[in-house]
Amino acid sequence: MPHSMVFKGYRKPLEMEDLWDLKDKDKTKTISAILEKNMKTMVKKAQAEMEKRKRKKRLRENDPDHGSNMSKAQSQDILVLVNPFPLLALVSCLGRVSVATPVRILSLCWSGASCLGLSQSGGCLMGRSAPRLLIAFVSDPEAFAWQGYLYATLLFLAALVQSLCLQQHFHLCFQLGISVRASLTAAIYKKALTVSSATRKESTVGETVNLMSADAQRFMDMANFIHQLWSCPLQIVLSIVFLWMELGPSVLAGIGVMVLLIPINGFLVTKAKGIQVRNMKNKDERMKIMNEILNGIKILKLFAWEPSFEKRIKEIRARELRDLLNFSYLQSISIFVFSCAPFLVSLASFAVYVLVDENNILDAQKAFTAISLFNVLRFPMAMLPMVISSLVQTNVSTERLERYLGGEDLDTSAIHHDPISGRQCRSPWPVQLLTWPSCLCSVTLDITPGSLVAVVGAVGSGKSSLVSAMLGEMENIKGHINIQGSLAYVPQQAWIQNATLKDNILFGSELDEARYQQVLKACALLPDLELLPAGDQTEIGEKGINLSGGQKQRVSLARAVYNNADIYLLDDPLSAVDAHVGKYLFDHVLGPKGLLQKKTRILVTHSISFLSQVDNIVVLVAGAVSEHGSYSTLLANRGAFAQFLNSYGAQEKDAPDEKAAGTGHATGLGQAKGALALSKPARISLQGSSSDTGMDQQQGLPLCRPLALHPLSVLPLAQYPSGSLPSPVKFSMYLRYLRAVGWGFSFWVAMSYLAQYVAFVGTNLWLSAWTDDAQLYLNQTYPPGQRDLRIGVFGALGVAQGECGNTGDAASRVMHQRLLSNILHVPMSFFDTTPTGRIVNRFAKDIFTVDETIPMSFRSWLSCFMAIISTLLMISLATPFFALIIIPLGIFYYFVLRFYVSTSRQLRRLDSVTRSPIYSHFGETVSGLSVIRAYGHQERFLQQNESTVDINQKSVYSWIVSNRWLAIRLEFVGSLVVFFSALLAVISKGTLEGGIVGLSISSALNVTQTLNWLVRMSSELETNIVAVERIHEYTKAPWVTGKRPPHGWPSKGEIQFIDYKVRYRPELELVLQGITCDIRSTEKVGVVGRTGAGKSSLTNCLFRVLEAAGGTIMIDGLDISMIGLHDLRQNLTIIPQDPVLFSGTLRMNLDPFDQYPDEEVWKALELAHLKTYVQDLPEGLFHLVSEGGENLSVGQRQLVCLARALLRKAKILILDEATAAVDLETDHLIQTTIRSEFANCTVLTIAHRLHTIMDSNRVMVLQAGRIVEYNSPEELLQKQGLFSAMAKDAGIINAQTTVL
Repeated sequence: MPHSMVFKGYRKPLEMEDLWDLKDKDKTKTISAILEKNMKTMVKKAQAEMEKRKRKKRLRENDPDHGSNMSKAQSQDILVLVNPFPLLALVSCLGRVSVATPVRILSLCWSGASCLGLSQSGGCLMGRSAPRLLIAFVSDPEAFAWQGYLYATLLFLAALVQSLCLQQHFHLCFQLGISVRASLTAAIYKKALTVSSATRKESTVGETVNLMSADAQRFMDMANFIHQLWSCPLQIVLSIVFLWMELGPSVLAGIGVMVLLIPINGFLVTKAKGIQVRNMKNKDERMKIMNEILNGIKILKLFAWEPSFEKRIKEIRARELRDLLNFSYLQSISIFVFSCAPFLVSLASFAVYVLVDENNILDAQKAFTAISLFNVLRFPMAMLPMVISSLVQTNVSTERLERYLGGEDLDTSAIHHDPISGRQCRSPWPVQLLTWPSCLCSVTLDITPGSLVAVVGAVGSGKSSLVSAMLGEMENIKGHINIQGSLAYVPQQAWIQNATLKDNILFGSELDEARYQQVLKACALLPDLELLPAGDQTEIGEKGINLSGGQKQRVSLARAVYNNADIYLLDDPLSAVDAHVGKYLFDHVLGPKGLLQKKTRILVTHSISFLSQVDNIVVLVAGAVSEHGSYSTLLANRGAFAQFLNSYGAQEKDAPDEKAAGTGHATGLGQAKGALALSKPARISLQGSSSDTGMDQQQGLPLCRPLALHPLSVLPLAQYPSGSLPSPVKFSMYLRYLRAVGWGFSFWVAMSYLAQYVAFVGTNLWLSAWTDDAQLYLNQTYPPGQRDLRIGVFGALGVAQGECGNTGDAASRVMHQRLLSNILHVPMSFFDTTPTGRIVNRFAKDIFTVDETIPMSFRSWLSCFMAIISTLLMISLATPFFALIIIPLGIFYYFVLRFYVSTSRQLRRLDSVTRSPIYSHFGETVSGLSVIRAYGHQERFLQQNESTVDINQKSVYSWIVSNRWLAIRLEFVGSLVVFFSALLAVISKGTLEGGIVGLSISSALNVTQTLNWLVRMSSELETNIVAVERIHEYTKAPWVTGKRPPHGWPSKGEIQFIDYKVRYRPELELVLQGITCDIRSTEKVGVVGRTGAGKSSLTNCLFRVLEAAGGTIMIDGLDISMIGLHDLRQNLTIIPQDPVLFSGTLRMNLDPFDQYPDEEVWKALELAHLKTYVQDLPEGLFHLVSEGGENLSVGQRQLVCLARALLRKAKILILDEATAAVDLETDHLIQTTIRSEFANCTVLTIAHRLHTIMDSNRVMVLQAGRIVEYNSPEELLQKQGLFSAMAKDAGIINAQTTVL
């Protein structure tokens, strides 16, 4: 029962287990199936309609071929134009829903809610006509006492019936609303799984998340009010009929005023729609950039680019706030018009009534019955514009949803599965596969089952595109691909889910322990499992945050191997692992003796050392196959491949060991995060592991202290976060919000509300006095002077009531500004322990709340509060004894409020906590779409999404029920107020004038709704003010300190480590255990070590991504911990391991601050070997890079990062395994450029492939966070130590000795 939950919520924090489970008919699966069915019929109708139109058009133009040459995208557009999809589909979905179930609850929702709405309207009007009888009773000295008591009781009963019907009506409407939201969320998710690559590029992740959060929410709100569309006009009509009975034709004057207001409202609505559309665009753009910032935050920090991105977001935000301000002006005008409306209507009616005929005297019965009826008019008149504007917003959302859901699906028609004897994957004739910028033109391939085929070629030659084509992710122009058997795919950049390591490998398959262990061993994951805190049960954070690059790639490979498919598409999986690991993986997994020896394997690689062991080699040049055949055949052909081998394979001729070791390119993206494996056992970010309320203290991450990094509580997967903090929202939050609004402004708003309600009480008392004139001038003519005075003052007081509140946009500006700069300035560790979904939620939902919801809630709360005070005041003036009754009623009211608000707050928090995983899971799905599709796991992900949405539905449903629980009890209090005010009027009959009784009862009738709204608004305000709390939660580290480094620092580039120690978080072991060394000016130092030795930690320390646990780092004699982070990072340069680009122009990606002239940018591109590529692009430097740099190959992205470094010209350069994703030729070019261009800089190179650092001045060998060797490479090779052992592994020693 609802009350049991409300009490439970009051006594202790609610957990998900305390909530009721959803019935089957309310589950997402059932609802979305109905929506889908109706959508399909709609789409069919629309298609038929479109065909009809096309036929007519063809007949008109006499062009028989006209229809067939229409592109798919065009036809989709037409479909969208013709098809008023979601609204109709939803309506029919909800109308016909669950015909099978015996109760047909949702269709009853529709019809049941309608009936209840009707009876509520009736009850409401009945109740409002009652004061007439009571006033007549009080004014008639002859009347019997029992009549009075009867009237009072009737009044009470009418109020009760009305309240019960209304609440049931609301309950059904809300239930409808959550069903609509769930079905839309499911539809959007489902669409995301099938959408084509071209359509995917049109809408970014941020935009799609917005569809799920904002637009689906709009539909939900619309469903709540949908019945007001007919019940408001009905109430208006009924009120007018009753009014006619009271005042006769003069009511028409009032109706005239109403009709006049309609066009004004229409104008305001159209204006508002324009602003709304513009604002959604701004919101999308802001969220898109925000998403990218969060994904590339490390790069932003390392390059000190935060100000540039902050500026971009501020510009969009400024546009957004400008629109918001205009919107709030429109809203204020509209509110002013509508709060004056009922009063203007009554003024017009009364004035005309008394002016038309001298015999018409306004007496208490007429006036107060009329006032009561005009008050009934208030609600529908106020609701109607809200419903209309909600309709307008929903309309905008409908268009957006149509565009998305009507988008083109992935076309896999080019992929055939016809049986072919002895062949497994073939393209029998030229397949033209087009993707841009790398386009495959005319590829013909034939692959024998069980063979290992290597695909090689330069950066951008179409290797990854070939793999994508086989997966069906490309747009096919001509030809087809025939594939026999199931596929497994290892992408170039590993996609890791936020789940346990074991789940990542099993990926939905059944567990076969023996096979699982065999796969772990073959993929070299056993040593890593020993390092992870919970072995294979360790929860992997979002995007694999607590794994190093190499570990991620091996997990991705293990997933494919365990999946036991027939065909393996491997997109350069060896690039991200160390040389010796690469060799191990090739031998145990990919090679002729590996686990997959009987499978068909297509391996994209840059590593030449393995080529002699593959069955077939395909060489791609500019999107076409230049040659293919076995290793020996291609060498004998002396074509491009043979030349390529001669130039890069020379060093291998004398290196027998190296043949297998893959000096070539087997290492790539490297274990630069190696240290993570050892030293971050607890870096686990479970989705929503604390409440998503910004109360991240539960996570142990109180971000209030600069750079304080605290442990994150590690939750086992099963434990769902309770996320409910028992503490009520602190009063300081309200103060903080008001401070952001501005004290002066807040005071002005409060005063205007006070004045408004003083005028309100004045109007009513004046009217009461006016109606008593009827008794004074009983058989005389009413003096015209008196009459005009009464009308004039009544009019003046009424206009003073018009509320024109506009809570400023200052708060929105201040809070977003603070949040943005805090997020950009928190230490890196914060992002490692906080799921991106949670931060995105701050910028999407919470900022929306501060922008639009809180000002509305504040306004409503103030006016409800004032209305109640003024009403109670008026009743007490009429019947002073009423003041005694207020006390017990007030106490009861207060307790109900306390019980309810604490439960409601927790349910809202649970809603918030359970909503984050929906968005996170969605973002994860979109980023791993090609993997999910390749394995054919769409259905499993759909189910996971459904269960995530259901968990959220559970908390929303409970919240709705608790709202109804509250409303019934509060309206009971309201009904008692009405009853007692009537009862006291009956008891004190004889001492009261009719006017004051009328005033007392008509005020009391108003109080029920207002009491209800006050609690609703208090709770809503408290719930929404949490957004302020959550935004405030994120605090920052000092960025530019008082001590600035001298101009031109560092001029020499000398680095000194003095007993430097560092750990990732206070409770963890040291990662670097007291490092002491000197790096001289312009020296080139290579840093090597096995995975987890602390190589990357060293670079993180130079940039102060990690702060010292002891010791210091001096650059040119200046202690880097003494200067601001921004000053430090601006003066160092890094070429990072993962090439991260941002959406925007290419030039913006190189020089976000526009510091350098175009010539220098071109020079940098030339040195990075990108000049010709960029010159060939139609827009040149202003070529638009898509989200995450999707439209450039990984190698090209790496070169853009090199160009960035060349532009910076800093004195100290750090290369973090920078040449991982490029082919050997480009790698060679990069190394040459670095040697020539950075000759007079200090260069630190973190390397996995030793040959890249053999010409360094010195090599630093790290082991378990200590320097074990530090000398020139020649010296170290002589000395039989760790370095020489590693060199031997990589086959370098033999090469060296032979050369000697």
